[in-house]
Amino acid sequence: MVDVSGVVFRAENPGEAAVIHGVVARSFDEPVVADLVDAFRASRDWLPDLSFVAEYDGAVVGHLLFTRSLLDSPQRLVDVLSSARSGCFRSIRAAGVGSALIRHGLSAAAERTEPLVFLEGSPRYYPRFGFEPAGEQGFRSPSLRIPERAF
Repeated sequence: MVDVSGVVFRAENPGEAAVIHGVVARSFDEPVVADLVDAFRASRDWLPDLSFVAEYDGAVVGHLLFTRSLLDSPQRLVDVLSSARSGCFRSIRAAGVGSALIRHGLSAAAERTEPLVFLEGSPRYYPRFGFEPAGEQGFRSPSLRIPERAF
């Protein structure tokens, strides 16, 4: 069993893209999620200081990122953050590493000026971190591919 106190949470280092791709690919049954991380990294919305890894025993075992996004509000466009799903190796999920990584990332995001973080993810998992269904708050999903319950 992994002891969360032995896990280091830090910003992604230059040159770790391939390692992170592998971690994300192994964390999901949907390989497209790892490709999505690569696409974010290549986009103008990439925020290198908001791409985090969980490192255990010298190896990257989890990843979380936030990207720049825009909320089209009635008055103006508002800068917000968006997060894709976080990924951790299945073998360490029960130890709480993924939850700790998310809390680490949200703490860093709270230090920024963007007023909101949006994500696509499990409606059963993310409420424990303060997330609420966006539709119930009057927001619409930015894509028809994102199920309303997951936004």
